[in-house]
Amino acid sequence: MESKLNWREFVITRLIKASGYSAIVFVTLIFYFLLREGLPTLAEVKLSDLFAIRWYPIENYFGILPLLTGSLIVTLGAGLVAVPFGIGTAIFISEIAPRWAREVLKPLVEMLGGLPSVVLGFLGILVLSPFIRQFLNLPTGLTALTGSLLLGGIAIPTVVSIAEDALDSVPRSYREGAWALGATKWQTIWRVTLPAARSGVLTAVMLGVGRAIGETMTVMMVTGNAPVLATSLGALFSPVRTMTATIAAEMGEVANGSVHYHTLFFIGMVLFIISLIVNVTASTVVFRSQKRAEKVLS
Repeated sequence: MESKLNWREFVITRLIKASGYSAIVFVTLIFYFLLREGLPTLAEVKLSDLFAIRWYPIENYFGILPLLTGSLIVTLGAGLVAVPFGIGTAIFISEIAPRWAREVLKPLVEMLGGLPSVVLGFLGILVLSPFIRQFLNLPTGLTALTGSLLLGGIAIPTVVSIAEDALDSVPRSYREGAWALGATKWQTIWRVTLPAARSGVLTAVMLGVGRAIGETMTVMMVTGNAPVLATSLGALFSPVRTMTATIAAEMGEVANGSVHYHTLFFIGMVLFIISLIVNVTASTVVFRSQKRAEKVLS
């Protein structure tokens, strides 16, 4: 009987290890494929032309700066929406709402996170875009602002779910200790609970931002798809084009092995590196927070 249990434990342990290593292998293979298809761009397009301000592949203009700044400004706008609303909602669910409301709100928020992005894109075209055009008196409602609002809505469930779990994992003794010292409920949340859950909250924010960076269908439908260089926050009220939308819109029509084809893969490579930097930064922040907490406790 004992040998049978040891055999099962051996198999399960090896399967778990294989699953963990497979994630590394898959990410490495994806990056290798992007490098193989994207690096030829550096030999086919001058670096100065590649980082120029005009994207018009039909006439051999492959400047990716408008696409890069479009992605950055839409992601920045989404972060300004998702972070305060997401963390505020997580605090409400974890610290303020009664238990019956918490049991209803948490599943609803997680269900919102499962909505297809194309559905939100339709809502953006039919409802949000006309409203923004009329409310702000703009020539068109298909702007970076529309994309930012929708991306913020997409990222909010991710932020809420992870931040709420982090807040909920803070020991109740922390709160009771603060109340015993005379702190109000808000002072306890702001000065005790949030700092104790800081690593989890930061992870939630980073993952929400990562979700916004990689979103495709929504931004392709509501941002206007105009490859115009975004040089200020005023570009929020103008049409832009993101890197993900460019790849999705043009990859199906490009000739295999052409300069345009390799440039699209180069854009994917840049997007991959940006996402990797965001995730590595999040992991570093969480690791340092945990080490700092261990030093304080020791």
